[in-house]
Amino acid sequence: MPEPFDFAQKIALVAGGTGGLGTLLASDLRSRGCNVTTVSRSLSSDTTHISADLRSPEAISAVMNTIVERHGALDIVINAMGVVAFGPLDTTSIDTIEELFLTNTFAHIFLMKEALKCTRQGSVLVGISGVIAEQNLPGMSVYGSSKAAVRSFNEALTREARRSGVRVIDARPPHTETGLSSRAIAGDPPKMPVGLDPMKVAQRIVQAIADGETDLPSTSFSDGLIAN
Repeated sequence: MPEPFDFAQKIALVAGGTGGLGTLLASDLRSRGCNVTTVSRSLSSDTTHISADLRSPEAISAVMNTIVERHGALDIVINAMGVVAFGPLDTTSIDTIEELFLTNTFAHIFLMKEALKCTRQGSVLVGISGVIAEQNLPGMSVYGSSKAAVRSFNEALTREARRSGVRVIDARPPHTETGLSSRAIAGDPPKMPVGLDPMKVAQRIVQAIADGETDLPSTSFSDGLIAN
């Protein structure tokens, strides 16, 4: 059995930390004793927030350097940023395709590459690829592909990071009521059943950090496995 993760005074970064899921992840980590920095493009007067565009490798490097300068280390990195688009491929613009992969895939790779330089043995990196990475859907082909690439990347990163004593978790929650679909960068969302409670999804992801897990398939977010 893996050793329980001790959150007390750990230094955490939540990318997309002002979003529907990122805010809750940051809150849960803080409740467990972590010192959390949130990062997103949103402006904030909160001193624990850094406004930056993490689609830029240079911006990511600057954020990481700032956190290490302030706190001396980095123990948890969670990537909760992302964009979505809907519609058939033949009506999806090149700009939309590029934005989906830049934000969802490339930025994630850039973030994790930089995180490996700053984290230490026993640290945890979390990527959220989502259920779409398990089974892609028509009308979401490009979005699903961008997230499937994240899942594939996380799978390999798990093995690479293990050599340095760093744990990687790929989380694939089912549709969750974060409001992301209402902020699509293109197209209109299809009618979907009510999604999961984002608070419970956030709690499940943080609990996976606590319990030493390395993979969170969509089935691990069923009602019986999500904390009340």
